[in-house]
Amino acid sequence: MALTAEERMRAAEEAVRQLKAVLGEVGITLPSLRMDPLSAADEGALPLVELGRCNLDTALRLVAVLEGAR
Repeated sequence: MALTAEERMRAAEEAVRQLKAVLGEVGITLPSLRMDPLSAADEGALPLVELGRCNLDTALRLVAVLEGAR
């Protein structure tokens, strides 16, 4: 069964919420993290999650966390 446009939007919003929460637990904030509104308008595809821009310190902390998860 295919997801409706509303279900796809809710799923993307929930993914963003979960990602913000998990990143916050390790002290990382991506200020531009959001659902991409243009991709949400496409009827056939899942909306994209936009990770956005961050400063160098945040990028390096994210690298450290990801390396620790390996």
